[in-house]
Amino acid sequence: MDETRIDGYLAQIAEDGYCIIENVLSPEHADAIADEVRELEQELDTQPYANVFEGAKTKRIYNLLTRGPTFWAIATNPLVLPVVEGVLDHDLLVSSLSTIHIGPGEIPQPIHVDDGIINLPLPHPPLVCNTMYALTDFTEENGATRIIPGSHKFDTAPEFGKHYDSIPAEMSKGSVLVWPGNVWHGGGKNIMPEGGPDSWRMGLAMNYCAGFIRQQENQQIGIPLDMIKTFPKRLQELIGFAPYHGVIGHIDRQSPMAMFDATNTHSLANVFPPSAEG
Repeated sequence: MDETRIDGYLAQIAEDGYCIIENVLSPEHADAIADEVRELEQELDTQPYANVFEGAKTKRIYNLLTRGPTFWAIATNPLVLPVVEGVLDHDLLVSSLSTIHIGPGEIPQPIHVDDGIINLPLPHPPLVCNTMYALTDFTEENGATRIIPGSHKFDTAPEFGKHYDSIPAEMSKGSVLVWPGNVWHGGGKNIMPEGGPDSWRMGLAMNYCAGFIRQQENQQIGIPLDMIKTFPKRLQELIGFAPYHGVIGHIDRQSPMAMFDATNTHSLANVFPPSAEG
């Protein structure tokens, strides 16, 4: 992901509120992840949560970073993460990683924003940046995410349950949709026939937030510490084991990552200089 491409995607996001990065995953890679998700659904006996927001015919699995290296790699994908860092900054955090598997007959999800719970005047700089990996083709018929272009510039939030004109973010399997959390959006309705080929729309919602706000999923408690110790360093940082800009989130003037390696150099000495008394 070179700087020119990154700048192009960021310009699209600044103007329209979203971009689509194509061919992030090969079709074969997307299929392999989709098969892994289906196996997890069977193992966990995943059923729809059956509410207006999460859907009556939509299967979801949360806390996917506990499910192995396949999902660790999604969080740190070098073809996507630099764009998200451009929307937020390098000290961003993983907010949540989940599957959204929309079945035939699902109705449209209410149009919403993903940072609405944060009570700040609108419009405001991005606090959240979401990505949606298409593990199947996303079409208008099978429930592609719906977007209202330019809505990140609005000075109001959508009224829950009200109809708004929107467009489907149609994309091929292996592509990734990126949008800030203040963009008006929602899952689409699935009008595919039950049991038909490719009737289910499967996506991975890999969501990030600014490093100074709380994550949607509590990564530090929801993931076993012994597993976190095996994560790549960048993933440890992304789930909250590095201070934001070297300050917020320290433990006794040290980075939390000190607990993983007694010889690491993640010191805050450059931020908290020695006192005059030595």
